[in-house]
Order: sequence, then structure tokens, then C-alpha cells
Amino acid sequence: MSTAIDFEESLLPLEKMRLLLPEAKKNYAQAEPFPHIYFDDFFDNNVVERLLEEFPGENDIDWIKYYDGYQKKLANENEQNIGLFSRHVLYSLNSALFLRFLEELTGITNLISDSSFRGGGLHNIYRGGKLGVHVDFNKHDRYGLDRRLNLLLYLNKDWREEYGGHIELWDREMKQCVRSYLPKFNRVVIFTTTKTSFHGHPEPLSCPEYMSRKSMALYYYTNGRPEEEKSDYHSTIFKLRPNEKVENKLTLKTQKIFRRWSKLFKK
Repeated sequence: MSTAIDFEESLLPLEKMRLLLPEAKKNYAQAEPFPHIYFDDFFDNNVVERLLEEFPGENDIDWIKYYDGYQKKLANENEQNIGLFSRHVLYSLNSALFLRFLEELTGITNLISDSSFRGGGLHNIYRGGKLGVHVDFNKHDRYGLDRRLNLLLYLNKDWREEYGGHIELWDREMKQCVRSYLPKFNRVVIFTTTKTSFHGHPEPLSCPEYMSRKSMALYYYTNGRPEEEKSDYHSTIFKLRPNEKVENKLTLKTQKIFRRWSKLFKK
């Protein structure tokens, strides 16, 4: 009979994780503009295929809708709206087994996973959508824990450079994008979150109407953080790029109405 731990081990690429660590932890610590790393083909391909099969469409669940001058995206942190297989993958990424991998990779000890998926879970962004450059909320609003790491798993098959949606990592002065990564299928990006870990995908997506930028997101915490990283509690803080302007409210209202009507027309 299969046990829970057998199932967990079948989802996590344990041997790959073991082989990656020696070089990956060096690369993580030395990465600019802040510690981060990406892994291509991280999971077995059949795992990510099943995640994509379960991923809900725009009208399938009651998504949280973020629509303002800085962001246009859909999000879901409600487990009831997440497929059973996808939940098991999320549980595996929250497991003690995976936390040990993250601790060795990043050098951050005593990591704590978030069973509530606050701000994480599923993210879905359609043509014209974006997520402005920002730093994340720094404390869990329920538990008071310090947010230390982000993990993003991208589920976008046949995603082309011209579609955009690259996650951009900016320097602490917000003068330039230092690194960017295409959100392609089975790519995992992990990075340290601090008061200067500016990131986002600020350019509106140019993918076809029938496609969207799909990802799973998990965040990891500790009880306290290094003194030099401490700051007062804050929610997400958006930053404008050089010469960037926030869209005016009338433009946003018009776009929102058009999006609503186009969805009704598709039904």
C-alpha cells in the first residue's frame, strides 16, 4: 500500500534536488541584484502536465481580481478552488522535506511554510495584464512571521519571448532591470525577499487572447529576520520604473468594462 510519504516523494524530484545543491547554493548566494536562482525542467514533466490540466480558466472559479494602475491579474489562495493533484504538489512544496532543501539552497534556516497560501496559490494573467515592479508584504498578516522566500512555478507551454511576461529583478535604486526570466513551462524561480528585492513583470502581456500567464506561488517565512533586513510592517509596495507613469482612472475603467463585456460575449 502507498503511504503519504511515498506520494510526496514521487512528486518532488528528490535525486535532482540532491544533485543540484552543491552548485546551486553557490550560484544563489552570488546572484545579482539579490539572491535568486532558476531551475528549468525542475519537476518530472508528467507532474507539470497534470498541474496544467487542472488549472482553472478565467470563468471557472471565483478569482480574486487585482485591477489598478499597477497590476491587472487574477489570483486564488482558496484550496477549495484548487484541484486535488495540484493541492498535493503544493503540500509537497510546503513539506519538511522540501524546506530542508530550501534551507540548504538559500542559507536561511528555520524556514516555515504557509498552509494558508496567503497571497500565493494560483496566479493567472491574460493579454494586457501585468504586475508592476514591487516589494512584497513583509509579514504574514495572521501569524506575524517574516516573509523570506518566494517560489514561483510557471505552467506556460509554448510561451514565446515576444509574449512578454518575464519576471524582472531590479536593482535596489530602481534604476535598471538586472535580470529577467521568461515564464516558460516547468521553470521554477526562487528568490530572497527583503525591503529591496524589487521584482515584477511590468510590461503588459502580448500573448494571444486564448492564452494566459499561469503560475503557482508559495512563500516561506521565519520567526524573525537579520537585524539589517528589519523594517516596519508594510503591505506590497509598488515602484515606478524610470519614466513610467501610472495609467489614469478613466483608462482603467474603460479597460475593465471592455474586459467584462468581452467575457460575457465568450460565454
